[in-house]
Amino acid sequence: MRTQDKTLVASIVAAVILTATASAQQAPSPPPITPYGAPLGLEAAKKVMAAAETEAEKNNWAMAIVILDSTGHTVMLHKLDNTQYGSLMAAEDKAHSAINYRRPSKVFEDLVAQGGMGLRSLALRGASPLEGGIPINVDGKIVGAIGVSGGTSVQDGQVAKAGADAAK
Repeated sequence: MRTQDKTLVASIVAAVILTATASAQQAPSPPPITPYGAPLGLEAAKKVMAAAETEAEKNNWAMAIVILDSTGHTVMLHKLDNTQYGSLMAAEDKAHSAINYRRPSKVFEDLVAQGGMGLRSLALRGASPLEGGIPINVDGKIVGAIGVSGGTSVQDGQVAKAGADAAK
């Protein structure tokens, strides 16, 4: 066997061994999953809604705001004056995405923006790839979610965050 052939064979064997070793190593463990808590009650939902509405009105933004409990059922839904009709459904979708997948809908927006493998998130049933849906956490548990639509993604996220933060 020629020297070049021996070098090629040795390189292939080394690559196979390294690949096998790398695959045998454990993947890092996923982050802990936030558990669901008791469903958000009406009084807490009113507090979340008031904070979200205040943020929207302070900025003169026409928004639809939806608050779900931890079971995914609607507790409150408000449409501020002059909000486009389609925003109601978009806000509901964002809130459902946040409660069902236990993460802000912005996570899906970012995955889609990355392209490539991130586009797989579009196949997740009920995952809204638009910012504005945020889980509502109280005492380390998800008790509900807020979804907001009517402005830009960033504006929707800002209003949703103001509402979610009011529950803490």
